[in-house]
Amino acid sequence: MIGYLFVNALNSPPLEQTLSKNSSEFTGLVNTLIILLIVATAVALITRRLRISYVVGLVLAGLAIPKHILPASIGLNPEVILNLFLPILIFEASINTDISRLRSTIKPILLLAGPGVILSATITATLLKFGINLAWITASAVGVILTITDTVSVIIAFRNVTVPRPLATIVEGESLFNDGIALVLLSMITTIFMQGSFTLGEGLQQIFIAFVGGSILGLGLGYLCVGLFQQSDDALSNILLTVAVSLGTFQIGHALGVSSAIAVMIAGLVIGNLGFRQTSAPTEVSLLNFWEYAAFGANTFIFLLVGIEVAPLSLLSTAPAALFAVFAYQIGRIVAIYPLLYGLSFFDRPIPLRWQHVLILGNVKGSLSMALALSLPFALPDRTQAIALVFSTVLISLVGQGLSLSWFVKKLNLSSPSPTKQQIESLQLNLIASKAAQKELANLLESGSLQKSVYEELFASYQAKIATSEHELRDIYNQRISDRHENPEEQNYLDGLRRRLYLAEKVAINDAIRKGLLSDDVGHSYLKVLNEKLLSLRED
Repeated sequence: MIGYLFVNALNSPPLEQTLSKNSSEFTGLVNTLIILLIVATAVALITRRLRISYVVGLVLAGLAIPKHILPASIGLNPEVILNLFLPILIFEASINTDISRLRSTIKPILLLAGPGVILSATITATLLKFGINLAWITASAVGVILTITDTVSVIIAFRNVTVPRPLATIVEGESLFNDGIALVLLSMITTIFMQGSFTLGEGLQQIFIAFVGGSILGLGLGYLCVGLFQQSDDALSNILLTVAVSLGTFQIGHALGVSSAIAVMIAGLVIGNLGFRQTSAPTEVSLLNFWEYAAFGANTFIFLLVGIEVAPLSLLSTAPAALFAVFAYQIGRIVAIYPLLYGLSFFDRPIPLRWQHVLILGNVKGSLSMALALSLPFALPDRTQAIALVFSTVLISLVGQGLSLSWFVKKLNLSSPSPTKQQIESLQLNLIASKAAQKELANLLESGSLQKSVYEELFASYQAKIATSEHELRDIYNQRISDRHENPEEQNYLDGLRRRLYLAEKVAINDAIRKGLLSDDVGHSYLKVLNEKLLSLRED
């Protein structure tokens, strides 16, 4: 044995060569990631200027990057997405979900995420079987994969238009539960394929274990994290704790055979609604900011890699089948949405028909569908065809539905214009125009093109407009503070203005502390007050 190892050691490359090769590969990987970050930054700036979805811009940018020029380690790895990015995205969405708001819309959410997913997947699979001639087991798997909705694309589209808060809650809540249920169904389909047989009792048992076990695991680890929050109020320690809980819960759930997605979701709901109350305002703001950045970073790399992973030439060849798949899952969604929500109206508050239209068009596919397609068993019939179909379908869905969703929601006119918002914008218009005119008057006076008496007369007239507008804006702001029961849309708009002002104050105070203009005690005391004000806006 020793001789064998010695011979292999002689035949193996020198240690210096191995280390040099590994170092070169690592440097190449880091350089590639830096380039991708620069691309993502450019996309963010361009999409903001063009007022289109950041997600769609990332996918289109990825399409323009040939995959063969990147290192082999750069790609849409299903293990990385399912074990790293998915827990991050589920946990971030959960901690930002208010249980009180979720409770008010829980019936439609559970109806759409439960029976709705099963009905939609069944119809989609049937259409794929007879329309594209996939094997039944493969069509069933693809049908489940195409029921998963990408919440990020929908929420980004919602930021460009005004939508009722309950509708946004339904979309976010359904997606949270939707992911967990779809993962369980796909696991059952994989078990059926691997075992060759499956009884109804085994299926119900697997569903029960997955959901009940996942819920118990999430509750246990969530409350454990809440208890640890009570022992420490250190922001960095609590950030590390939440990272460990989110990623660890997913892995423990996988090891125990329960639904990891449900476990992470429940843990996030417990921590976000109970645990954050045990921390101070600065710590809570640090936690929320960290997870916002983490989710943004995960989505940035995921959607950029989605575009890189799809070869433009293969997209052309699979486009007809992908268009049919879009048609199939939209038919399944229509059959699931309209009848189920109509039946719900007999037992709960009816969901407006225009909201239902949004739920159908907002059925955008994303990276999780692609990751699940890559994770299908290698022996599955038509596996290669299924992966290509899912990839092309996701791309068409992201670009087509992602670009049209904001326009469609705006055309539906879900929310009537707010009188307060219109009044504020009119006053802001007067301020911007009057101050610009005063600035131009000063330039004309300085250049000698305007007499001082004319300058003073015109300047005073604009100053009167500015004073009147500022006075009316102050009255609106004071009325907003005293009246807590006004239109929610007006409240959201004014809270958005206040949030921008508070953040501007934070930047100025931090800069003053850094330059030594303010002492740490005075500056951090005021920052604590600002953090509490920011949290009060979030909780309203």
